[in-house]
Amino acid sequence: MSRPSTCIPNSSSSSKPSGGLSIVPKLREFVFTEKLGSGSYATVYKAYRKGGLREVVAIKCVLKSTLTKASTENLLTEIGLLKKLNHDNIVELKDFQWDDTYIYLIMEYCSGGDLSQFIRSKRKLPEHAVRRFLRQLVSALQYLREHNVAHMDLKPQNILITSPTHPVLKIADFGFAKHLFQGDELHALRGSPLYMAPEIICKGQYDARVDLWSTGVILYECLFGRAPFASRSFKELEEKIRDPGPVELPFGVEISDNCRDFLLRLLQRDPDKRITFDDFFNHPFLDLRHAPSSNCLPEAVKLVQEAVSRDQAGQHQKAVKLYCSAIEFFIPAIKYEKNPVKKDALRTKVKEYMDRAEELKQSLKPHKDTEGTLQRAQSRDSKQELMDLFQDSAEMVAALKLMQAAEMEEEKEDYESADRHYELGLEVIIKALQDEPKGRKKDLLGDCVHKWLSKAEEIKNYLAVKKLKTSEPSEASQQDEDTYRSIFSTIGAGMKALK
Repeated sequence: MSRPSTCIPNSSSSSKPSGGLSIVPKLREFVFTEKLGSGSYATVYKAYRKGGLREVVAIKCVLKSTLTKASTENLLTEIGLLKKLNHDNIVELKDFQWDDTYIYLIMEYCSGGDLSQFIRSKRKLPEHAVRRFLRQLVSALQYLREHNVAHMDLKPQNILITSPTHPVLKIADFGFAKHLFQGDELHALRGSPLYMAPEIICKGQYDARVDLWSTGVILYECLFGRAPFASRSFKELEEKIRDPGPVELPFGVEISDNCRDFLLRLLQRDPDKRITFDDFFNHPFLDLRHAPSSNCLPEAVKLVQEAVSRDQAGQHQKAVKLYCSAIEFFIPAIKYEKNPVKKDALRTKVKEYMDRAEELKQSLKPHKDTEGTLQRAQSRDSKQELMDLFQDSAEMVAALKLMQAAEMEEEKEDYESADRHYELGLEVIIKALQDEPKGRKKDLLGDCVHKWLSKAEEIKNYLAVKKLKTSEPSEASQQDEDTYRSIFSTIGAGMKALK
């Protein structure tokens, strides 16, 4: 992402407004094509750069004559911040210029419109799609937090979508944003009422935690098709904001426990009870560590190198876990990769690691009893002798029967049941072994316990690796990927319908 060039005064030409009306602004290096939107003191146009690659941009044209002291400060804040911020999910300020009539902010162009238009066209979104876009939004907020910046006006209208075919979300409009440090508070009203945290209106003082509330409102609107305080009038809205009761979720829409927890902790009216920024960024609903980003591939490579090393050393259980941990980073790395050739090469390589992990899993499967006929007969006799020796203890007889059941389940490869029964039985038997005085009874029980512990450990190790995911990324995530793309493929049609 390139930094803005030096400002070039008088590098444009535009007619001054006459009678309160203004014609389309002009910049020498650009051709303006269509109006994208307008506000109280600015209009945004789509334009392309003359010559070369004819880069498409969005130009925010601010009419100087309409600027108040406050709006001038907001504009300067926006320019100052966007010059410094550089993140995949924050809209890029490419340059800014001015003339006698306008100030021009030359921005990255996002052809997918904004999230507000999209929600209106789709009504509501499935949870997996919401989670995917929310990861992008929160990734940007984490970057802002690291730079001590609070946005202060998060809402769907200020979240742009790069394109319908390859949708990436970008936070825009930093006019209300502020550099805020620990303990800093603000008092002036800022933001949009529907997405404004209650403390702004109810207390008149607030801090960076207002961005957490706004994120909760956006998440709520995406899941349920409307904001939690949606109202027909400002008076009704104010009453809902001042109502001290908890925010309730609508009936009839199923969401996961993690999603519900995340949403309700964001929408706490009291900022001191709201989710903290640390918990926000580390919440399991987001799992930001495994979100597609430039960090995924280096992390995956580091883990897989360690996996190969452990594999070569014969430490197969550790190797399987490391292979699977690497795969959890390889999958988002594949999603993040833009180059189709590199993406296919990654998929091929990851398939090799998946196959090796599955192969090692099978090698860790508990081995069938290889004892000879005589040994098996002696083993049965020993266990029957134990049963006879402990016949006066109902607890020990029950525990020994659990061990018999576990052995039968192991033979049938019902390892989950065998694991459970070994654990329950050994808990009783080991205690009895510790209390038993020296003699035949203790020696016989000790020999059996040693074998049972060995079997139980082998089963536990196998079950630990069996549940690790080694699914093919092109299959495991393809359904969600296709659904996500099909959802966003209607953006263009939805936007046209709204015009």
